[in-house]
Amino acid sequence: MGKTACRDDGKQCITCGRSFDEITQTRNLIDALAEFACTQRYHNIDEFSAYVAEKVNKKVKHRQGSA
Repeated sequence: MGKTACRDDGKQCITCGRSFDEITQTRNLIDALAEFACTQRYHNIDEFSAYVAEKVNKKVKHRQGSA
């Protein structure tokens, strides 16, 4: 959806229901990963982003006990 999809009711996004703190933290994490990939000069960005997504998915499932 992107940054323009969120609509403000003063507390959370009325489109997705997430708090603005959660949205901000998520954006910061994504910005940090993007900056890291640029600094490393990755040319295989699709592979890198798929790898990161897979690792996050596995770690969350493991921590939730559903791996």
